[in-house]
Amino acid sequence: MLILDAVRLALAQIRAQKLRSFFTLLGVTVGVMFLIGVVSVVNGMARYVEEDFGGKFLGINTFNLRRYPDINTGDVSDATWRRWQQRPKITVEDADAVRAVLPPGVRWSLHDARWYTPRSPFSRGGPQNLVQAVSADFFAIKNLKVTKGRVFTAEEDARGTPVVVIGTETASELFPHLDPVGRDVRIDGLPFTVIGVLETQGSVFGISLDRQIFGPFNSPMSRADHAHAGLYGVVVQAPSQDALRDVEERVREVMRRRHRLRPAEPDDFVFETSESALSDWLQIKTFLFWGGLLLPSVGLIVGAILIMNIMLVSVTERTREIGLRKSLGARRRDILNQFLVEATTLSMLGAVAGIGLGVALSRLVATLSPLPATIAPWSLFAGVIVGAGVGIASGVYPASRAARLDPIVALRSE
Repeated sequence: MLILDAVRLALAQIRAQKLRSFFTLLGVTVGVMFLIGVVSVVNGMARYVEEDFGGKFLGINTFNLRRYPDINTGDVSDATWRRWQQRPKITVEDADAVRAVLPPGVRWSLHDARWYTPRSPFSRGGPQNLVQAVSADFFAIKNLKVTKGRVFTAEEDARGTPVVVIGTETASELFPHLDPVGRDVRIDGLPFTVIGVLETQGSVFGISLDRQIFGPFNSPMSRADHAHAGLYGVVVQAPSQDALRDVEERVREVMRRRHRLRPAEPDDFVFETSESALSDWLQIKTFLFWGGLLLPSVGLIVGAILIMNIMLVSVTERTREIGLRKSLGARRRDILNQFLVEATTLSMLGAVAGIGLGVALSRLVATLSPLPATIAPWSLFAGVIVGAGVGIASGVYPASRAARLDPIVALRSE
Protein backbone atom coordinates (compact mmCIF):
# COMPACT_ATOMS: atom_id res chain seq x y z
CA MET A 1 0.00 0.00 0.00
CA LEU A 2 1.27 3.44 -0.92
CA ILE A 3 1.86 5.92 1.93
CA LEU A 4 -0.62 8.38 0.38
CA ASP A 5 -3.32 5.69 0.24
CA ALA A 6 -2.61 4.81 3.86
CA VAL A 7 -2.95 8.49 4.87
CA ARG A 8 -6.29 8.74 3.01
CA LEU A 9 -7.55 5.63 4.76
CA ALA A 10 -6.38 7.02 8.11
CA LEU A 11 -8.22 10.30 7.52
CA ALA A 12 -11.36 8.37 6.57
CA GLN A 13 -11.17 6.46 9.86
CA ILE A 14 -10.70 9.73 11.78
CA ARG A 15 -13.77 11.24 10.08
CA ALA A 16 -15.80 8.13 10.85
CA GLN A 17 -14.89 8.33 14.56
CA LYS A 18 -14.87 12.11 15.14
CA LEU A 19 -15.50 12.20 18.89
CA ARG A 20 -13.09 9.39 19.68
CA SER A 21 -10.43 10.94 17.43
CA PHE A 22 -10.90 14.34 19.11
CA PHE A 23 -10.20 12.99 22.59
CA THR A 24 -7.28 11.00 21.22
CA LEU A 25 -5.79 14.16 19.65
CA LEU A 26 -6.27 16.16 22.83
CA GLY A 27 -3.26 14.77 24.72
CA VAL A 28 -0.81 15.42 21.87
CA THR A 29 -2.36 18.83 21.18
CA VAL A 30 -2.01 19.99 24.79
CA GLY A 31 1.53 18.59 25.05
CA VAL A 32 2.78 20.32 21.89
CA MET A 33 0.93 23.54 22.79
CA PHE A 34 2.74 23.78 26.12
CA LEU A 35 6.02 22.77 24.48
CA ILE A 36 5.77 25.76 22.11
CA GLY A 37 4.55 28.07 24.89
CA VAL A 38 7.24 27.15 27.43
CA VAL A 39 10.07 27.33 24.89
CA SER A 40 8.74 30.71 23.68
CA VAL A 41 8.77 32.21 27.17
CA VAL A 42 12.25 30.85 27.99
CA ASN A 43 13.55 31.96 24.57
CA GLY A 44 12.04 35.43 25.00
CA MET A 45 13.56 35.82 28.46
CA ALA A 46 16.93 34.63 27.15
CA ARG A 47 16.91 37.16 24.31
CA TYR A 48 15.79 39.91 26.67
CA VAL A 49 18.53 39.22 29.22
CA GLU A 50 21.37 38.27 26.87
CA GLU A 51 20.76 40.64 23.95
CA ASP A 52 18.86 43.60 25.39
CA PHE A 53 20.35 43.64 28.87
CA GLY A 54 23.81 42.21 28.12
CA GLY A 55 24.18 43.91 24.75
CA LYS A 56 23.00 47.37 25.80
CA PHE A 57 24.74 47.49 29.16
CA LEU A 58 27.95 45.63 28.36
CA GLY A 59 28.31 45.65 24.57
CA ILE A 60 29.36 43.07 21.99
CA ASN A 61 32.94 41.67 22.07
CA THR A 62 33.46 44.04 24.97
CA PHE A 63 34.82 43.86 28.49
CA ASN A 64 34.67 46.40 31.26
CA LEU A 65 37.73 46.71 33.51
CA ARG A 66 36.27 47.38 36.95
CA ARG A 67 37.16 47.26 40.59
CA TYR A 68 34.45 44.63 41.20
CA PRO A 69 31.48 43.26 39.24
CA ASP A 70 28.71 45.75 38.58
CA ILE A 71 26.12 43.13 37.60
CA ASN A 72 25.45 40.19 39.92
CA THR A 73 22.65 37.71 39.26
CA GLY A 74 23.65 35.53 42.22
CA ASP A 75 24.03 36.16 45.95
CA VAL A 76 27.09 38.08 47.15
CA SER A 77 28.06 37.54 50.78
CA ASP A 78 28.94 40.41 53.11
CA ALA A 79 32.50 39.09 53.40
CA THR A 80 32.93 39.12 49.63
CA TRP A 81 31.50 42.62 49.39
CA ARG A 82 33.87 43.91 52.09
CA ARG A 83 36.82 42.29 50.30
CA TRP A 84 35.79 44.02 47.05
CA GLN A 85 35.59 47.37 48.83
CA GLN A 86 39.22 47.02 49.93
CA ARG A 87 40.48 46.68 46.36
CA PRO A 88 42.39 49.59 44.81
CA LYS A 89 40.29 51.87 42.61
CA ILE A 90 40.63 51.92 38.85
CA THR A 91 42.29 55.24 38.05
CA VAL A 92 42.80 57.38 34.97
CA GLU A 93 46.49 56.41 35.11
CA ASP A 94 45.45 52.73 34.97
CA ALA A 95 43.31 53.49 31.94
CA ASP A 96 46.18 55.25 30.16
CA ALA A 97 48.44 52.24 30.82
CA VAL A 98 45.78 49.95 29.40
CA ARG A 99 45.41 52.08 26.30
CA ALA A 100 49.16 51.92 25.66
CA VAL A 101 49.13 48.10 25.24
CA LEU A 102 46.01 47.78 23.09
CA PRO A 103 46.63 46.48 19.55
CA PRO A 104 45.37 48.39 16.47
CA GLY A 105 41.64 48.06 15.79
CA VAL A 106 40.66 47.88 19.47
CA ARG A 107 38.34 50.61 20.79
CA TRP A 108 38.78 52.07 24.25
CA SER A 109 36.89 54.48 26.48
CA LEU A 110 37.12 55.96 29.93
CA HIS A 111 33.83 55.65 31.76
CA ASP A 112 32.42 57.19 34.91
CA ALA A 113 28.83 57.69 36.00
CA ARG A 114 26.74 59.38 38.69
CA TRP A 115 23.04 60.05 39.24
CA TYR A 116 22.06 63.72 39.06
CA THR A 117 18.95 65.81 38.54
CA PRO A 118 19.79 68.03 35.55
CA ARG A 119 18.18 71.43 35.14
CA SER A 120 17.35 73.74 32.26
CA PRO A 121 15.69 77.15 31.94
CA PHE A 122 12.51 75.29 30.92
CA SER A 123 12.46 72.64 33.67
CA ARG A 124 14.01 72.77 37.13
CA GLY A 125 12.84 69.44 38.54
CA GLY A 126 12.10 65.92 37.44
CA PRO A 127 13.64 62.50 37.96
CA GLN A 128 17.33 61.80 38.20
CA ASN A 129 19.41 60.97 35.13
CA LEU A 130 22.44 58.74 34.77
CA VAL A 131 25.14 61.30 33.92
CA GLN A 132 28.22 59.74 32.33
CA ALA A 133 31.67 61.03 31.46
CA VAL A 134 33.04 59.00 28.54
CA SER A 135 35.54 59.06 25.69
CA ALA A 136 34.39 59.63 22.11
CA ASP A 137 34.62 55.92 21.15
CA PHE A 138 32.04 55.02 23.78
CA PHE A 139 29.19 55.66 21.31
CA ALA A 140 30.67 53.27 18.74
CA ILE A 141 31.38 50.61 21.39
CA LYS A 142 27.79 50.68 22.68
CA ASN A 143 26.33 51.23 19.20
CA LEU A 144 24.58 54.44 20.30
CA LYS A 145 23.15 56.55 17.49
CA VAL A 146 21.47 59.95 17.45
CA THR A 147 18.21 61.06 15.87
CA LYS A 148 19.03 64.76 16.23
CA GLY A 149 22.35 66.54 16.12
CA ARG A 150 25.55 64.50 16.56
CA VAL A 151 27.85 62.88 19.11
CA PHE A 152 30.97 64.66 20.33
CA THR A 153 34.35 64.00 18.71
CA ALA A 154 37.73 62.95 20.08
CA GLU A 155 38.97 66.51 19.47
CA GLU A 156 36.15 67.96 21.59
CA ASP A 157 36.97 65.44 24.31
CA ALA A 158 40.68 66.38 24.19
CA ARG A 159 39.82 70.10 24.41
CA GLY A 160 37.32 69.48 27.23
CA THR A 161 34.44 71.11 25.35
CA PRO A 162 31.37 71.31 27.66
CA VAL A 163 28.87 69.53 25.40
CA VAL A 164 26.46 66.65 26.05
CA VAL A 165 24.37 64.06 24.22
CA ILE A 166 21.08 63.26 25.95
CA GLY A 167 18.36 60.57 25.84
CA THR A 168 14.87 61.09 24.46
CA GLU A 169 13.16 61.17 27.88
CA THR A 170 15.75 63.63 29.16
CA ALA A 171 15.08 65.83 26.13
CA SER A 172 11.31 65.82 26.64
CA GLU A 173 11.64 66.50 30.39
CA LEU A 174 14.21 69.30 30.14
CA PHE A 175 12.97 70.90 26.89
CA PRO A 176 9.24 70.17 26.56
CA HIS A 177 7.97 70.87 23.01
CA LEU A 178 11.36 72.36 22.08
CA ASP A 179 14.33 71.25 19.99
CA PRO A 180 17.02 70.65 22.62
CA VAL A 181 19.99 70.87 20.22
CA GLY A 182 21.95 74.04 20.89
CA ARG A 183 20.31 74.71 24.26
CA ASP A 184 22.00 74.64 27.66
CA VAL A 185 21.57 72.22 30.54
CA ARG A 186 23.14 72.49 34.01
CA ILE A 187 24.55 69.44 35.81
CA ASP A 188 25.74 69.93 39.39
CA GLY A 189 25.71 73.66 38.67
CA LEU A 190 27.96 73.32 35.58
CA PRO A 191 26.67 74.46 32.15
CA PHE A 192 26.73 72.17 29.10
CA THR A 193 25.41 72.59 25.55
CA VAL A 194 23.24 69.85 24.06
CA ILE A 195 24.60 68.74 20.68
CA GLY A 196 22.65 65.51 20.12
CA VAL A 197 19.66 63.37 21.13
CA LEU A 198 20.04 59.57 21.17
CA GLU A 199 17.71 57.09 19.52
CA THR A 200 15.00 55.63 21.73
CA GLN A 201 16.42 52.59 23.53
CA GLY A 202 13.58 51.56 25.84
CA SER A 203 14.15 50.12 29.30
CA VAL A 204 15.87 47.09 30.80
CA PHE A 205 14.66 45.61 34.12
CA GLY A 206 12.72 48.80 34.79
CA ILE A 207 15.73 51.08 34.18
CA SER A 208 15.06 53.62 31.44
CA LEU A 209 17.89 53.83 28.93
CA ASP A 210 16.39 57.05 27.55
CA ARG A 211 17.14 59.03 30.71
CA GLN A 212 20.90 59.38 30.26
CA ILE A 213 23.37 62.20 29.62
CA PHE A 214 26.83 61.71 28.07
CA GLY A 215 29.62 64.25 28.14
CA PRO A 216 33.34 64.25 27.17
CA PHE A 217 35.48 62.77 29.91
CA ASN A 218 37.98 65.62 29.79
CA SER A 219 35.27 68.25 30.04
CA PRO A 220 33.82 69.54 33.34
CA MET A 221 31.66 66.40 33.24
CA SER A 222 34.43 64.36 34.91
CA ARG A 223 34.55 66.98 37.66
CA ALA A 224 30.82 66.59 38.19
CA ASP A 225 31.24 62.81 38.30
CA HIS A 226 34.32 62.97 40.57
CA ALA A 227 35.93 60.64 38.03
CA HIS A 228 39.52 61.37 38.99
CA ALA A 229 38.89 59.92 42.46
CA GLY A 230 38.24 56.54 40.86
CA LEU A 231 36.65 55.42 37.60
CA TYR A 232 33.47 53.44 37.17
CA GLY A 233 35.49 51.46 34.65
CA VAL A 234 37.42 51.26 31.40
CA VAL A 235 35.51 49.90 28.39
CA VAL A 236 37.46 47.92 25.77
CA GLN A 237 36.02 46.46 22.57
CA ALA A 238 37.87 44.00 20.33
CA PRO A 239 37.00 43.39 16.66
CA SER A 240 36.08 39.73 17.39
CA GLN A 241 35.46 37.30 20.24
CA ASP A 242 38.78 35.54 19.60
CA ALA A 243 40.71 38.82 19.68
CA LEU A 244 38.96 39.73 22.93
CA ARG A 245 40.78 36.94 24.80
CA ASP A 246 44.18 38.22 23.69
CA VAL A 247 43.28 41.79 24.68
CA GLU A 248 42.12 40.60 28.11
CA GLU A 249 45.48 38.93 28.73
CA ARG A 250 47.38 42.07 27.71
CA VAL A 251 45.30 44.22 30.05
CA ARG A 252 45.53 41.65 32.87
CA GLU A 253 49.32 41.69 32.65
CA VAL A 254 49.42 45.50 32.81
CA MET A 255 47.01 45.73 35.75
CA ARG A 256 48.74 43.04 37.79
CA ARG A 257 52.05 44.80 37.27
CA ARG A 258 50.59 48.17 38.28
CA HIS A 259 48.96 46.70 41.38
CA ARG A 260 52.17 44.80 42.25
CA LEU A 261 50.47 41.43 42.53
CA ARG A 262 52.58 38.32 43.08
CA PRO A 263 52.07 35.32 40.76
CA ALA A 264 50.12 33.39 43.44
CA GLU A 265 47.83 36.30 44.29
CA PRO A 266 44.41 36.55 42.60
CA ASP A 267 43.41 39.54 40.48
CA ASP A 268 42.11 42.52 42.46
CA PHE A 269 40.05 43.72 39.48
CA VAL A 270 37.53 42.12 37.12
CA PHE A 271 36.87 41.90 33.41
CA GLU A 272 33.10 42.09 33.20
CA THR A 273 31.68 40.67 29.97
CA SER A 274 28.16 39.62 29.04
CA GLU A 275 29.19 36.00 29.66
CA SER A 276 30.65 36.64 33.12
CA ALA A 277 27.84 38.95 34.20
CA LEU A 278 25.14 36.53 33.06
CA SER A 279 26.78 33.24 34.05
CA ASP A 280 24.22 32.63 36.79
CA TRP A 281 21.42 33.47 34.39
CA LEU A 282 22.67 30.85 31.92
CA GLN A 283 22.34 28.20 34.62
CA ILE A 284 18.88 29.45 35.53
CA LYS A 285 17.88 29.33 31.85
CA THR A 286 18.95 25.67 31.64
CA PHE A 287 16.84 24.76 34.68
CA LEU A 288 13.88 26.72 33.32
CA PHE A 289 14.15 25.00 29.96
CA TRP A 290 14.36 21.43 31.22
CA GLY A 291 11.95 22.03 34.07
CA GLY A 292 9.45 23.62 31.71
CA LEU A 293 9.56 20.61 29.39
CA LEU A 294 8.26 18.30 32.14
CA LEU A 295 4.75 19.75 31.79
CA PRO A 296 4.46 19.14 28.02
CA SER A 297 5.93 15.65 28.44
CA VAL A 298 3.01 14.65 30.68
CA GLY A 299 0.54 15.62 27.96
CA LEU A 300 2.55 13.78 25.33
CA ILE A 301 2.69 10.60 27.44
CA VAL A 302 -1.07 10.78 27.96
CA GLY A 303 -1.51 11.34 24.22
CA ALA A 304 0.67 8.34 23.39
CA ILE A 305 -1.34 6.10 25.73
CA LEU A 306 -4.62 7.33 24.22
CA ILE A 307 -3.40 6.70 20.67
CA MET A 308 -2.19 3.21 21.57
CA ASN A 309 -5.52 2.36 23.20
CA ILE A 310 -7.55 3.74 20.31
CA MET A 311 -5.46 1.82 17.79
CA LEU A 312 -5.86 -1.42 19.77
CA VAL A 313 -9.62 -0.87 19.76
CA SER A 314 -9.44 -0.15 16.03
CA VAL A 315 -7.54 -3.41 15.40
CA THR A 316 -10.22 -5.33 17.31
CA GLU A 317 -13.07 -3.62 15.46
CA ARG A 318 -11.46 -4.13 12.05
CA THR A 319 -10.32 -7.72 12.44
CA ARG A 320 -12.57 -8.91 9.61
CA GLU A 321 -11.30 -6.10 7.34
CA ILE A 322 -7.71 -7.14 8.07
CA GLY A 323 -8.52 -10.78 7.26
CA LEU A 324 -10.22 -9.78 4.00
CA ARG A 325 -7.25 -7.68 2.92
CA LYS A 326 -4.82 -10.48 3.71
CA SER A 327 -6.90 -12.99 1.73
CA LEU A 328 -6.75 -10.63 -1.26
CA GLY A 329 -2.95 -10.56 -1.15
CA ALA A 330 -2.04 -7.87 1.37
CA ARG A 331 1.28 -8.61 2.97
CA ARG A 332 2.06 -8.35 6.67
CA ARG A 333 4.17 -5.26 5.87
CA ASP A 334 1.15 -3.59 4.20
CA ILE A 335 -1.02 -4.11 7.29
CA LEU A 336 1.79 -2.90 9.56
CA ASN A 337 2.31 0.24 7.46
CA GLN A 338 -1.41 0.97 7.33
CA PHE A 339 -1.84 1.08 11.11
CA LEU A 340 1.46 2.85 11.69
CA VAL A 341 0.53 5.58 9.20
CA GLU A 342 -2.91 5.86 10.79
CA ALA A 343 -1.42 6.33 14.28
CA THR A 344 1.17 8.80 12.96
CA THR A 345 -1.46 10.78 11.02
CA LEU A 346 -3.61 11.00 14.13
CA SER A 347 -0.67 12.23 16.21
CA MET A 348 0.51 14.66 13.53
CA LEU A 349 -2.92 16.29 13.34
CA GLY A 350 -2.76 16.78 17.11
CA ALA A 351 0.76 18.22 16.80
CA VAL A 352 -0.30 20.70 14.08
CA ALA A 353 -3.23 21.84 16.21
CA GLY A 354 -0.88 22.11 19.20
CA ILE A 355 1.58 24.25 17.21
CA GLY A 356 -1.20 26.67 16.25
CA LEU A 357 -2.45 26.91 19.83
CA GLY A 358 1.13 27.21 21.14
CA VAL A 359 1.84 30.18 18.87
CA ALA A 360 -1.42 31.80 19.99
CA LEU A 361 -0.54 31.10 23.64
CA SER A 362 2.90 32.69 23.34
CA ARG A 363 1.44 35.81 21.74
CA LEU A 364 -1.21 35.99 24.44
CA VAL A 365 1.46 35.74 27.15
CA ALA A 366 3.53 38.48 25.48
CA THR A 367 0.47 40.73 25.20
CA LEU A 368 -1.13 40.25 28.60
CA SER A 369 1.91 39.74 30.85
CA PRO A 370 5.36 41.28 31.36
CA LEU A 371 6.99 38.02 30.24
CA PRO A 372 8.77 38.45 26.88
CA ALA A 373 7.68 35.47 24.76
CA THR A 374 9.42 34.92 21.42
CA ILE A 375 8.72 31.99 19.12
CA ALA A 376 11.81 29.81 18.56
CA PRO A 377 11.61 28.44 14.98
CA TRP A 378 13.25 25.18 16.03
CA SER A 379 10.41 24.55 18.51
CA LEU A 380 7.92 24.42 15.60
CA PHE A 381 9.96 21.71 13.90
CA ALA A 382 10.37 19.99 17.26
CA GLY A 383 6.58 19.98 17.65
CA VAL A 384 6.16 18.22 14.30
CA ILE A 385 8.92 15.70 15.06
CA VAL A 386 7.52 15.02 18.53
CA GLY A 387 4.07 14.50 17.03
CA ALA A 388 5.39 12.01 14.50
CA GLY A 389 7.49 10.26 17.16
CA VAL A 390 4.55 9.87 19.52
CA GLY A 391 2.42 8.45 16.71
CA ILE A 392 5.06 5.94 15.62
CA ALA A 393 5.95 4.89 19.19
CA SER A 394 2.32 4.43 20.22
CA GLY A 395 1.32 2.71 16.97
CA VAL A 396 4.04 0.06 16.79
CA TYR A 397 2.38 -2.47 19.11
CA PRO A 398 -1.17 -2.19 17.67
CA ALA A 399 0.22 -2.28 14.12
CA SER A 400 2.35 -5.38 14.78
CA ARG A 401 -0.63 -7.07 16.44
CA ALA A 402 -2.78 -6.38 13.40
CA ALA A 403 -0.03 -7.61 11.04
CA ARG A 404 0.26 -10.93 12.92
CA LEU A 405 -3.44 -11.80 12.67
CA ASP A 406 -4.19 -15.09 10.92
CA PRO A 407 -6.38 -14.30 7.85
CA ILE A 408 -8.63 -17.37 8.33
CA VAL A 409 -9.26 -16.58 12.00
CA ALA A 410 -9.78 -12.92 11.12
CA LEU A 411 -12.40 -13.74 8.43
CA ARG A 412 -14.39 -15.84 10.91
CA SER A 413 -14.68 -12.96 13.39
CA GLU A 414 -17.86 -10.90 13.52
